[in-house]
Amino acid sequence: MGRRARDRRRQLQQQRGGDGGGGGDQAGWAGGYPEIVKENELFERYYQELGIVPDGEWGDFMAALREPLPATLRITGYRSHAREILHCLKEKYFKELEDLEVDGQKVEMPQSLTWYPEELAWHTSLSRKILRKSPQLEKFHQFLVSETECGNISRQEAVSMIPPLLLNVNPHHKILDMCAAPGSKTAQLIEMLHADMNDPFPKGFVIANDVDNKRCYLLVHQAKRLNSPCIMVVNHDASSIPNLHIDVDGRKEVLFYDRILCDVPCSGDGTMRKNIDVWKKWTTQNSLQLHGLQLRIATRGVEQLAEGGRMVYSTCSLNPIENEAVIASLLEKSQGALELADVSSELPGLKRMPGITKWKVMLKDGQWLEEWKDVPSNRQTQIRPTMFPVKDEEKLKSMNLERCLRILPHHQNTGGFFVAVLIKKSPMPWNKRQPKVLQKLPQRTGDAEVTAANSDNGSERITEEPTLDENEESKKKQELQNSDTEQSKKEGVCGPPPSKKMKLFGFKEDPFVFLPEDDPLFLPIQKFYALDPSFPKMNLLTRTQEGKKRQLYMVSKELRNVLLNNSEKMKVINTGIKVWSRNSDGEQFGCAFRLAQEGIYTLYPFIHERIINVCIEDVKILLTQENPFLSKFSSETQKKVKDMAMGSIVLKYDPDPAKPDDLQCPILLCGWQGKTSLRAFVPRNERLHYLRMMGVEVFKAKRKDEESESKTKEEVQHRLAQTEEGMDVEDKEHDLVTKMEAEIGEESSHSPVENSAMEVENKIEDLDQSGKNANSHVIQESKDTDRSNVKD
Repeated sequence: MGRRARDRRRQLQQQRGGDGGGGGDQAGWAGGYPEIVKENELFERYYQELGIVPDGEWGDFMAALREPLPATLRITGYRSHAREILHCLKEKYFKELEDLEVDGQKVEMPQSLTWYPEELAWHTSLSRKILRKSPQLEKFHQFLVSETECGNISRQEAVSMIPPLLLNVNPHHKILDMCAAPGSKTAQLIEMLHADMNDPFPKGFVIANDVDNKRCYLLVHQAKRLNSPCIMVVNHDASSIPNLHIDVDGRKEVLFYDRILCDVPCSGDGTMRKNIDVWKKWTTQNSLQLHGLQLRIATRGVEQLAEGGRMVYSTCSLNPIENEAVIASLLEKSQGALELADVSSELPGLKRMPGITKWKVMLKDGQWLEEWKDVPSNRQTQIRPTMFPVKDEEKLKSMNLERCLRILPHHQNTGGFFVAVLIKKSPMPWNKRQPKVLQKLPQRTGDAEVTAANSDNGSERITEEPTLDENEESKKKQELQNSDTEQSKKEGVCGPPPSKKMKLFGFKEDPFVFLPEDDPLFLPIQKFYALDPSFPKMNLLTRTQEGKKRQLYMVSKELRNVLLNNSEKMKVINTGIKVWSRNSDGEQFGCAFRLAQEGIYTLYPFIHERIINVCIEDVKILLTQENPFLSKFSSETQKKVKDMAMGSIVLKYDPDPAKPDDLQCPILLCGWQGKTSLRAFVPRNERLHYLRMMGVEVFKAKRKDEESESKTKEEVQHRLAQTEEGMDVEDKEHDLVTKMEAEIGEESSHSPVENSAMEVENKIEDLDQSGKNANSHVIQESKDTDRSNVKD
């Protein structure tokens, strides 16, 4: 910024009587930009006229909108240790906030959301700025960041948690999330599918869709943290998402979903508390432009909903044009096929307002329109009849629009939101199967055959039948095309050949190639890990059609069915969970693939060998030391390892009920047994998570961290030199390769930790440096691994 610009800004700040927000908490703009004025006369006039806020509450409503939105977090119920995280939060981090003061003000304690089940959702008014002013608050903040990266905590707006809860998901449900990005609601749906942790492959699945190719990758990032084989991310326009087919007992059937989440794009005036730009940008035109798209998406959703299924329509808008108008139009044209569900008894404790039955349409200039007949002819392409309320009182009453939910910000200190729950009782009128066209016998007329058929309105359709030779030729062409498709299915290839050239609608994805039943790649894996005969090997896939397979992924049987039958009509961005990674050094031990931590909870029920039970002290050693010698472990662990061959292993911790102070949830870690050492292949944040659950202090202030960085590196280099003296060359190479494979792509936010935990990362950096001097085939292996992990 130039001197003149700075002078002008300073003059403006003086005229406003403020300091530009550079040091004031009220403005909150560190760069000195003027604060956005939270006023919009048209907004107030519009909603006061519509009467969505109860009498006497308008002042509270507007005051709440001008306040910053509290931060909310949700503990994922998917993991079996959700209770342990909750216990850790309440007994450790929340207790440290009691009686804490920052700048002379007492810190407000986080509160649980009363309507969310099992105290798994909390909200706090603490801002990031306040979180960093006190060591105790900074510690709490780093805990949130690290646990979010692990997928154990989701930072999600409170009202955003409502739609998945009202879907009433069960593990066997087939679910479609139509507008899924960024993915917080999708994560909730995945958690509900895995409510039973003893079932690694629930029969249900989630297909998460978004029209924006780039946002699809954000969606993948969210979903991947939950490590589920039952999620598929696709990239389509939700208003025209294609019908999918599945194989049912040898015949193709259309896939209808048991549950559909339809969280449509909206004007977002319910988000004014966090998106303050809405204050100056809000006009009625936003809603008028979005209404048609919202109705098309909702219509496409109910078309794909199974009879008896449930669809939740939601927006973060308060505007009835985007809410009740869409629902009323949908109900009207469904002719009784849809009904609004009464969910007044669900989510007790949630304060809600009923849907409204009367509203008006306002033009951009502030003009009100009460009926379609009032719309000027030059505006009838923008203002549509579906935007107006139904005039027939009997029909309006039968719609039960009051069963919709509107969440107002001042009732429970949240954002604004709208939810409607629809039940499908019968097929949509335009989707009912039409009677088959009756074919008459072909009649010869000259050189062609004419076939007459009765159409639906009684008229006759005349088509020219090809001659016998033409028939055979076209039949051969069709058979050839079908044979190509069938051959592709037999080979288990889904999707186009690999190409990473940028297309109009994003990148062209690599194919999904299922392993053939007789693939020799699988036999050594099956033997090495003694996999159970029930292991679904047909569900294993790779992302490469040619060359060496470096990663093996797994999907559920139901998703495999979807993939194989819809590869040509569906753009799949990502699916499957990584279960094995290639490690060339492992071939000499009988198996070229090591276990991947992401998929260990899915694989474990099928593994019968290579499992070592460890005590809690052993787990602490594995998580705080990079490559500990076997002599450091308990005598029981040393005995178990003694007769076991080198290679990939499962390290399992089972809680001891007799020791209630110890961690009371099971842990599974992927590891590697060397000649003289035992190590864990676990991402950094996951290490920190387990250490916190075991009561190990992993926080370290940033100032101390910087001071001790050089000292720590020297200590690690010294320990590494001592370690290498006890290892032969072959073992060193193995550790370099396996270390790189385990850690590439697994770093996340830089959470300060104690020296014991920081050693893990520092040693990795030193090992990376020493790896550059290793012999060439080790370096090449690490490069190959790097390339494969970038795609993952």
